[in-house]
Amino acid sequence: MRSMWKGAISFGLVTIPVKLYSATEEKDVSFHQVHREDGGRIRYRRVCSVDGEEVSYGDIAKGYELSTGETVVLTDEDFADLPLKTSKTIDVLQFVPLEQVDPIYFNRSYYLEPDRAGTKPYVLLRDALQGSGQVALVKVALRTREQLATLRVRDGVFVLETMLWPDEVRTPSFPFLDEDVEVRPQELSMAGSLIDTLTGDFDPSQFKDDYREALQAVIDAKIEGHEVVAPGPAQEEPGAVVDLMAALRASVEAARKGRPGGGMEDGSATSESASAGGGSAEGGSADGGSADGGKRASRGKEEPARKGSGGDEGQGERPAKRARRRTA
Repeated sequence: MRSMWKGAISFGLVTIPVKLYSATEEKDVSFHQVHREDGGRIRYRRVCSVDGEEVSYGDIAKGYELSTGETVVLTDEDFADLPLKTSKTIDVLQFVPLEQVDPIYFNRSYYLEPDRAGTKPYVLLRDALQGSGQVALVKVALRTREQLATLRVRDGVFVLETMLWPDEVRTPSFPFLDEDVEVRPQELSMAGSLIDTLTGDFDPSQFKDDYREALQAVIDAKIEGHEVVAPGPAQEEPGAVVDLMAALRASVEAARKGRPGGGMEDGSATSESASAGGGSAEGGSADGGSADGGKRASRGKEEPARKGSGGDEGQGERPAKRARRRTA
């Protein structure tokens, strides 16, 4: 890994020199925009809208547009003169319990490595913080922008989690929040049973990006010139939900069957059989438009999903058909 920032953790009168590294990486199949006919790369030119001339990167500044249409031009010198004391310092503000920090605030994760001279104070603060069960709330400036962040310990290394400012988190405002939706105790109990059935320990190694693997397989097949294997039959999508209790019960049963030694326990779903059988009208209204949802589901089978990030490649069955035509 290559460090992207050098500075120091400021903890009271203690200064710990550190290097910062990106702790995560997004693994995706990257594409270039090309000409469909010959595969030539599409290039973009930076052109001034006033004189029509191409502008070199060194002559580009940042502009803040006013409501009058005029622009305030800010140069690198303007940003360099800003009084940003956290430009080279991770300033510890206070220590807080981790559970009090809503995950919605977290943005990016970075590892902190100590310089050789700062190893002992680094380890000292690390062990003390880990023993406290809390995280450090800090301020730091990365890429000329001051950010709030937390400092915690993971695998013996400090992890800096940059955060959004409170005014950057939107307040949810949706019509259903003002509606008086009635949830029956039986439905709540069945939903809780489904949660209990699916409860387990978090193991991220159990999950993978199926879309990325399928897309890479299409690309590899095109490279090798082989016929692309047609995708397997799609799983049957559920029809319109008529009874909420029946849907919950079916979900619990399917979840239990999917586990070793699964299966419905005797009497686990019989207590609600009467209400489930005669509550279709109420269940339908709680679903809120399931018939329309069924139409959308049927349309989803006919029309492949469209994603801007992948272009035409890897969407539905179209890449497979195109590959067959070219290899033929």
